[in-house]
This record gives sequence, structure tokens and C-alpha cells, in this order.
Amino acid sequence: MNKPTKAIPQFTDEAQERAFWETHDSSEHLDWSKARKVALPNLKPTTKTISLRLPQHLLDSIKVAANARDVPYQSLIKVWLQEKLHSH
Repeated sequence: MNKPTKAIPQFTDEAQERAFWETHDSSEHLDWSKARKVALPNLKPTTKTISLRLPQHLLDSIKVAANARDVPYQSLIKVWLQEKLHSH
């Protein structure tokens, strides 16, 4: 698909660029047929701290399960949540 593309304007800040892309189709400015996949091995997902209240017996059971797998209990909770999300 070698259609002519429009020039991408210069932006003074990230907010201006964000506003532009919210209202414009990137396919008018980029030839996506020439796009390549890239790997970003050092990119870490953004995390957010939350407060989660659990009954003590449930938390104790999670800690026992995590100890049996030799992983931190918070990590095990994240794995279980991710697995549950992907199973649906």
C-alpha cells in the first residue's frame, strides 16, 4: 500500500501531540505496511499499589501456597489473577 502519507506536524509538548493523535488517523501519516515488530526487553509494566483486604485465614492459605512454590505471596496473587483473566 504505497499511498502518499501526510507529514507529521511538529509538537511543542506531549499534551499537544496526544491531542493531535486523539483526533487524527495515524494511517494517514504512516505507511503501516512497512511496520516491523520490535522487542523491548527492558520495558517494565507500570505498577500501582492497591490495598486489598482479605480474611486472615485466606491470606494465611495464600502464604502457605506461595511458600510451597518458593515465591513471594504477592507475586503468586498476581500470577493467579493473570491466569484467571486469561481463562475467560
